[in-house]
Order: sequence, then structure tokens, then C-alpha cells
Amino acid sequence: MAERYLLVSEDVCPAIFGKVVQAKKLLTLYKDKTQTEILNEVGISRSAFYKYKDKVFVYDRLPHSKVVSLYFVVEDFSGILHAIIGEIAKAKGNILTINQNVPQNGIADVIISIDTECMIEDVDVVIRRTAGINGVRRAEILNREME
Repeated sequence: MAERYLLVSEDVCPAIFGKVVQAKKLLTLYKDKTQTEILNEVGISRSAFYKYKDKVFVYDRLPHSKVVSLYFVVEDFSGILHAIIGEIAKAKGNILTINQNVPQNGIADVIISIDTECMIEDVDVVIRRTAGINGVRRAEILNREME
């Protein structure tokens, strides 16, 4: 079964999720500390950390940016993602994340999040152009985050 993801406010999550995120951040910041030291500092067990470390992630909003998530359904052939990225780059969109699912039956879902702060064209124009790329079956704005 395919994994599903939810974006959930931290205040409704169990406290352990926040501690796992905190531990992961500290592990990347403090290379001189052991994992055991950091987990003790945060106050979680190793088993809890390992249970959730690959399942819980932080979602940071960029300050003073306008983030837009674009959703594409594309045919599985070489160069299609490159063409989509090229259209975003032409408009000076700053790509923040790209998530492409494994193709099934020759079709893949792609979500690209971009910072539109410095774009020279409207996102709607970029969507129309990417929709015209050979092999793009669907192109739409998934969500917009405004300042």
C-alpha cells in the first residue's frame, strides 16, 4: 500500500513527534555529540527515536516568501522532468523541493514546491506552458502560500 502523508499542526500531535524532530536537528548540528547524548538531552528513548525518525518531518515556511506547490501527472519518459524544471527556471522560480513518485503503468505524480518571490512571470503562465509539454497529462497549482 502506498504511503500517505498528512501535514498536521504540531499542537495536535503527540509530544514525541516534536522531540524526534528536535533530536534529528541536534544530530545534524552537533557532530561532536553521540546519538545517545542527544536523545537523553531531548528526553526520548532510542526505540522511540528509531520508530519515528523516518516518519516525522518538520515543515518550515520560508519567511517573506510566497511558496507555491505545483502538481503534475506525467508520462514516464526521459527528459520530461527536465522540461518542466526548465520552464520554471525560465520564469526565475526558485525550486525548493521536488517529489516524484515511482511511475506506475507509465504514469508518475510530481509535486514541485517553488518560491515565487523573484519570478518574472505569473505562476499561472508557467502552469499553462508546462501543461503544453509533450507527456504532461495534468498540470495544476496544488496550493499557494501568501505572506
